Amino acid sequence: METFSSIECFVRSAEVGSFAEAARRLSVTPAAVGKSVAKLEARLGVRLFQRSTRSLTLTEAGQLFLGEVSSSLNTIQNAVANLASAGGQPAGTLKVSMGTAFGRLYVVPLLGDFLRRYPAINPDWHFDNRQVDLIGQGFDAAIGGGFELPPGVVARKLTVAHRVLVAAPSYLQQQAPVVEPEDLAQHQGILIRSPQTGRIRSWQLTSRSRQHSPLILKARMTMSDSEAACATASQGLGIALVSMPFAVPYLENGALQRVLPDWYVDDGNISIYYAEHKLLPGKTRAFVDFIIEQFAAQGLGERFSAV
Repeated sequence: METFSSIECFVRSAEVGSFAEAARRLSVTPAAVGKSVAKLEARLGVRLFQRSTRSLTLTEAGQLFLGEVSSSLNTIQNAVANLASAGGQPAGTLKVSMGTAFGRLYVVPLLGDFLRRYPAINPDWHFDNRQVDLIGQGFDAAIGGGFELPPGVVARKLTVAHRVLVAAPSYLQQQAPVVEPEDLAQHQGILIRSPQTGRIRSWQLTSRSRQHSPLILKARMTMSDSEAACATASQGLGIALVSMPFAVPYLENGALQRVLPDWYVDDGNISIYYAEHKLLPGKTRAFVDFIIEQFAAQGLGERFSAV
């Protein structure tokens, strides 16, 4: 078991590039991690890390060893966790990242049913609109869209990620009609600034008949959040391009209506992400299956489709 513990200290240190951060995640002292890795190096007869006061980097031997043991370590840990689950049921802390507004609107309301089904799971949910390092930051799963898929991570599609043009009825009654995409250039735009890059993205509109047209709106104001843009547009301040999940409540209560309803932006998919393991932890599999089941049962895929 001492060798297993040393391997775990080595793998976690390699993942985060720091004995101190690995120690924090393992709930031990940095000295204990460093000593454990040193014992492993002595046993193997090779140096695994190049150490300096500012950095911790893998040697060539360390990179080879990490590739050999990392997946096996995760498989063993997941097997132990699954066997140790309360009464054979999924158990443990479930660390999940999701978008702030999307999580609050569509995932948090599912929490009660989830915990009634899996009472031994303890949610540790983080709300952030930026992509997280799923493996490096120790998340069990993440929900979002438009993310690059790093090595070792898989995605299960929940729904399409469509964006639509919306405005308040009061705004549309007072302005020139919008019949074709070219008409948008004369209207006040509530534009979305990317929270990741800080830039206003250029969007391509797609019609139901698969025609394409650039989106051109006068930049009256910018927002970094679709829900905020919906609330702003509902005050009659302009036309906004927003993610369908945030537009749905406003469209259903009549506060907003679609502009150019035959046109939309295809922004890929909203998916649930998790690390690829031969033996997925029971708590993670339970959460992934539950979310997919609930999205299907509530017809969210159809509600979020702009087509």
